Amino acid sequence: MFNNDNKSILVTGCAGFIGSNFVPYFLDKYENYNIVNLDLLTYAGDLENLKECESNPNYKFIKGDICNRELVEFIFNEYDIEGVIHFAAESHVDNSIKNPGVFVETNVNGTFTLLDVARAYWMEKPFTYKEAYQDCRFHHISTDEVYGTLNNETDLFTEETPYAPNSPYSASKASSDMIVRSYQETYGMNTVITNCSNNYGPKQHYEKLIPTIIRKALQGESIPIYGDGKNIRDWLYVLDHCKGIDLVYHTGLEANVYNIGGRNERTNLQIVDTICTILDNKVPNDRSYKELITFVEDRAGHDRRYAIDASKLEDTLDWKADENFDTGIVKTIEWYLGKYNR
Repeated sequence: MFNNDNKSILVTGCAGFIGSNFVPYFLDKYENYNIVNLDLLTYAGDLENLKECESNPNYKFIKGDICNRELVEFIFNEYDIEGVIHFAAESHVDNSIKNPGVFVETNVNGTFTLLDVARAYWMEKPFTYKEAYQDCRFHHISTDEVYGTLNNETDLFTEETPYAPNSPYSASKASSDMIVRSYQETYGMNTVITNCSNNYGPKQHYEKLIPTIIRKALQGESIPIYGDGKNIRDWLYVLDHCKGIDLVYHTGLEANVYNIGGRNERTNLQIVDTICTILDNKVPNDRSYKELITFVEDRAGHDRRYAIDASKLEDTLDWKADENFDTGIVKTIEWYLGKYNR
């Protein structure tokens, strides 16, 4: 049973990549929190990712859908939820192109359900919190993809960049951001939003770019790279992202948006080249893994470049990424080599 003196917070989707890195970090850092993890365990969620937390008395897993209002209300009442950190989202762009309806349902309706239940549980009326819930906060985890694509090689996304989503995934995340904003403006609900760049690190779903490169290389299969391979992303090591979320949840200004980025811009070609070079050294083969690189047809609506300006987070909350790409990618590859027993 939870410690009744602790504050209980609801985290969503934490059997997925970022959340399953966040929960062990958070439980290890704070003994005065109970964490309730609500996750439907769709294709991207795996309880193996949270094995290390199963025996922690401050942790509880509940399998369920964030769109299920009755379940969410039960969780708030049963565990007296005093904060929400909302990770749960359908997030694979390719899948959003094939099946956009699921993304709208989870990312838009799910976020609305969580917000509305929290508002009803914490607040007496607009702009008036119940006495026992004055410090309750809703932290929404979003993405830099809501900003669209950058037009030149030097621009950066800031918190003031206009939204211009280009895929069903990014459109659904932009919609959820707007719903969070509306609950802040209409009801005076204490909210913060973080928009992050591309994450990488341990426990990422195998379909994503970096795990795909590592897996295909180790299996001796063709490594598929979209288009000309020159699409640029800003890469953020997942634990640095978790530390940023922790800071914003606890000390970020209400009604503010904070961008979290790694200042590690790389083309997809640079990513695959770096990984293959490291694998050539760590798991040498008769030929270089680079010979497996294959260019495939580009995906629809593929944004050319994302890059985040994290100055606001760095300057106002004193956040700093501990890993650069060269250190983070080595840690990531070593984790996957352990996973694949190589």
